[in-house]
Amino acid sequence: MAIARGDMLDLDSLVAAMTGADAVITTAAGYTQGGKNAHDIDTVGNANLAEAAHRAGIRRFVLTSILTSDQTPDVPHFWHKKLAEDKLEQLGVPFVALRPGAFVDQIASGAGNPIEKGRIFWIGKADVPLTFVHTADLAAQLAAAVDAEVEDGERVDIGWDRPVSIREVTDQIGATAETAVKVRAVPGGVARAGGATIGRFMPIVQDMAAMFRWFDTGRYVADPSRQEQLFGPAPKAEAALARLANELRAE
Repeated sequence: MAIARGDMLDLDSLVAAMTGADAVITTAAGYTQGGKNAHDIDTVGNANLAEAAHRAGIRRFVLTSILTSDQTPDVPHFWHKKLAEDKLEQLGVPFVALRPGAFVDQIASGAGNPIEKGRIFWIGKADVPLTFVHTADLAAQLAAAVDAEVEDGERVDIGWDRPVSIREVTDQIGATAETAVKVRAVPGGVARAGGATIGRFMPIVQDMAAMFRWFDTGRYVADPSRQEQLFGPAPKAEAALARLANELRAE
């Protein structure tokens, strides 16, 4: 195994890195990393990855996309994933896009370990069911997608056996850990007002506010039927949350 370094904003470096490779799995996201190049990574960078894969003749390109990205032009980092899918399709790159829900392990720990802190921070409605995934589960599915029997250009929802609300997430974590964990929710209207002001200087804040506004619609829900055909039964929500709680207790 060899490490080939590339820069998403340098097309030639990506072509060099991919030359001779059989498959590509990308989890790149400028939004989650932040920094001054975040927007360019999610737009120009993803387009460069697609072009490089096209030039290098990659057999299978596995894109980490986002659930409902094709329905959310008002949520920039969601929509950029939809545009990345479109670019791969336009170039004729053999690809499959996995569209996971929200990363429960990242959300639960966003403001510190919820078992230690006794709370999970949230924006908007705490009782609206939505689709979550666990990072480790998605990693296994991304690897399996390299050789999965899919049609080129398939978009596959990834989630649990059912959607759950953030309140149920906190209740399940608390029950497993045998401690009280509560939701600390900021009303969506308050967050949007603050986001509009701060967003003038920090677009990522406005982007996040738009994401939580979409969550509040109740439409951020996966259909796991194709996921189950490709990767086996979808994780059960209760089991995934119990596993997360045990991981948090071990920290």
